[in-house]
Amino acid sequence: MGGCHSYPSASEAEDTAQQPTDIGNKLGINNNNLEERPYLQPQYVCQRITHTDMHALTALPPGLDQSEWLASNTVAFFKHINLFSSALSEFCTPSTCPTACGPGNTVYTWTDEQGRKLKCSAPLYFDYAMSYIQDLLTDEDVFPTKAGSAFPNGFVFLVQKVFLLLFRTLAHIYWSHYRETLALGLQPHLNTLFSHLSLFSLQHGLLEQEDIQPMEDLITALGQESSQHLEL
Repeated sequence: MGGCHSYPSASEAEDTAQQPTDIGNKLGINNNNLEERPYLQPQYVCQRITHTDMHALTALPPGLDQSEWLASNTVAFFKHINLFSSALSEFCTPSTCPTACGPGNTVYTWTDEQGRKLKCSAPLYFDYAMSYIQDLLTDEDVFPTKAGSAFPNGFVFLVQKVFLLLFRTLAHIYWSHYRETLALGLQPHLNTLFSHLSLFSLQHGLLEQEDIQPMEDLITALGQESSQHLEL
């Protein structure tokens, strides 16, 4: 899609993934939300499904309209992340995740159309998020698909909101469902998706510093790992 890297799908990965076992315990991960953040361990940070130069992959191609570039990548990221989160949906329930949270137990609250902040379970929060994004992407007035159609005023603001919701989706998976991600052998996909999303967001000014702060340690670790591979 529009220059955005195509990854093997989460469903394809599950065909060859390990079945859920006590792998988390064998790795010293006894439950989710551990302060030691196992996803930062070197043996996991280095795992990707591709070691493509992400800086080249995310940069605006010469001669291409920036809004077109943002739009095509927004659609692609949504499809990949929605598919990935669906692969883990059976582990994210109101009982296992009564709140939508990220690293450091950062709590995400949903703001409804009346401006009210709703503290809800993670599956409900991310259902709201994915439904909101889906509605935006299928709105021709926001994401036009016809040649010659103009993007609306405030388009970048809407893209920023989409990327914030996608970023929070991956942050929740790392924080609350990393054990299941390991058990399914999906950590290379997760690292690749997160590295690509975070770099694209930073390169195009789509996330604020306060938004990425809970995941800043992982962004740094993944960036360092990418640099090492590029130097080889």
